[in-house]
Amino acid sequence: MRTVSAEIVTAEVARLCQEANISLGADLTRALEKAWSSEDSPRGRDILEKLLLNITVAREENLPACQDTGTAVVFLEVGQEVCVDGDLESAVHEGVRRGYAEGFLRKSMVGHPLARANTGDNTPAVVHVRIVPGDAFRITVAPKGAGSENMSAVKMLRPADGAAGVKDFILEVVNTAGGNACPPLVVGVGIGGTMEKAALMAKEALLRPLAERSRDAAAAALEEDLLTAINGLGIGPLGLGGRITALAVHVLVYPCHIASLPVAVNLSCHCARHRSVDI
Repeated sequence: MRTVSAEIVTAEVARLCQEANISLGADLTRALEKAWSSEDSPRGRDILEKLLLNITVAREENLPACQDTGTAVVFLEVGQEVCVDGDLESAVHEGVRRGYAEGFLRKSMVGHPLARANTGDNTPAVVHVRIVPGDAFRITVAPKGAGSENMSAVKMLRPADGAAGVKDFILEVVNTAGGNACPPLVVGVGIGGTMEKAALMAKEALLRPLAERSRDAAAAALEEDLLTAINGLGIGPLGLGGRITALAVHVLVYPCHIASLPVAVNLSCHCARHRSVDI
């Protein structure tokens, strides 16, 4: 049995909150560069050029890449042979509190969804824990802005709707979002399970490296098909027209009930922020 200190968890979460918001991934930069070279619209190319410049300036000036530094979504993969010395969820919340204060990141969380009073420190985080074999311990922080989150959706399709119905729903979500989710997008899709499982898979799908395809052959084919269809909608960078509306489509699938076909779409803006560490 390996022991992990709650204070280490707090320190790493604090660091990841800042890094995820300030220094965007190399895979995202490459995807935007590829999008720039593929975009036919002069306005779209100009926008993509400015987005790339924004990434560089944020990293060099140690500033957030976007003013909406998001809800702190934290994924924990905890080995069944790991013992945490302290309260794990409290350690995560404290890490978010420190990270957002030390990094001068915007605090966007309200304590009650109806009363709307700001908590003042961007807590609580939204925490997802998965128990895995062995003594691994991985933390992933994925700040999620409201612009793209608000345009995400879940729908319980009928099994008879099939692949065509799934595709139609995903395209409807992207088309309805238009420029509100700050494209070019990363489109996370969860198919199967139950309502909440599909929604969680759609968010987890956003964590995959952008050049990486699904290992499931049918899902990988759907990803390619959807990317082509989405980039044929004409929404373009920031919704101002063009052929690059999405940088990638990532699909996760899971078995489901014979009478169900749950589908969730979680949109990510062009920032697609996340950082991980293995303790």
